[in-house]
Amino acid sequence: MQSLIHAFIRHGVDGYYVAECVELPVVTQGATLDEAVCNLHEAVTLHLEDEDISEMGLQKPIHVQIIYELELSHAAT
Repeated sequence: MQSLIHAFIRHGVDGYYVAECVELPVVTQGATLDEAVCNLHEAVTLHLEDEDISEMGLQKPIHVQIIYELELSHAAT
């Protein structure tokens, strides 16, 4: 049993930040990074609300580990 869910946040082509879970079918977005993190928290909470988390291999307390994918547009090549 694990208590960790992994998620990636990247800057989308439309200017929004896109947040996507690896272990759960959860995808959301936000106009800012903070909004994307808040929306991710809400989406994961709603997704797990009526689920038996033990059947999903999860145990409480559940934590979300977020990995930010940053584009280095000014890096030397």
